[in-house]
Amino acid sequence: MMMTWDRGVRVVAVTVAVWTMAGAPGIVGVAQADPPRSSPTTSAPPSKPVDPDYNAAVQAIKASQYQTAIPLLEKVVQRDSSNADAYNWLGYAIRKNGDPAASLPIYQKALAIDPKHRGAHEYIGEAYLMLGDLAKAKEHLARLDKLCFFPCEEYRDLKKAVQEYEKKAGG
Repeated sequence: MMMTWDRGVRVVAVTVAVWTMAGAPGIVGVAQADPPRSSPTTSAPPSKPVDPDYNAAVQAIKASQYQTAIPLLEKVVQRDSSNADAYNWLGYAIRKNGDPAASLPIYQKALAIDPKHRGAHEYIGEAYLMLGDLAKAKEHLARLDKLCFFPCEEYRDLKKAVQEYEKKAGG
């Protein structure tokens, strides 16, 4: 039986994904498991030592102490302006502290550094929803749909937020 090219590619992709999820040896970098969901970032782990202010800020965010985290992260991005994860955490803390409008340029900076940063796409979409901009939120949902080979948690969470927003707007 002859396989079509498209079907063959799909079979290989699914096989590689299954092998990767099962931890098959020899497949490196094909797919990575998402980090713990408590983190609003999905970028690869840092290759250099992590800034102590960054660590303290992440712990503050996990404890919902956003006001404590903001100045710590501002110092981190001042020292390392190429740290997309730090910008994403900073945007997250600012948004969760009640200022979604101020978080937008911070998320945009994270995305300028790493256009594939799934966490930043999810959270900027949520910020746009808080500001009533459904169209912009849907733009980031569409980007996540393209970034996630299989539906990822960031895509599912933003899609749920969009659906809830639409339901409230319609009701």
